[in-house]
Amino acid sequence: MSNELINEKGWFKRNWKWIILVFLLFWSFIFFITSSGLGGLLGDYGKAYADSTFYTVPLQKVQSNSRVREILGEIEPMGKMSILNGAIDYSEDNKSVKSTIKIFGENGKAMLDISAEWINGFWVYSKINVRIKNPPEIREVIPILKSID
Repeated sequence: MSNELINEKGWFKRNWKWIILVFLLFWSFIFFITSSGLGGLLGDYGKAYADSTFYTVPLQKVQSNSRVREILGEIEPMGKMSILNGAIDYSEDNKSVKSTIKIFGENGKAMLDISAEWINGFWVYSKINVRIKNPPEIREVIPILKSID
């Protein structure tokens, strides 16, 4: 029998290949996000998620519209995750935004289209439309606030 000590390699020496692989994958992912433009898209969703006031006024106007209530019934409150069901596009200077978000009513669902500009600390809306998707027999665009175009 031998009484020699067994020297085990340290954690880093045993796992250096995995560390390098994870490091390379992480930086490849960061490069992909920044070079593909996906970072800007994620940033837009982040801004919209953080600024719930952007959707407050349009949703109040939609809920008080008689034609929308006639078709969809009572509109459900919009949760923070509803933003991910739509599309959002901020301008380069973050002063204007166009958004489409799904809204749900008792009798169906629709898409809410919003265009607005940030002026003197407030959103000024230039267009608010409701596009009825469901029930399918009623395909209609209801202008809540008409575009100035």
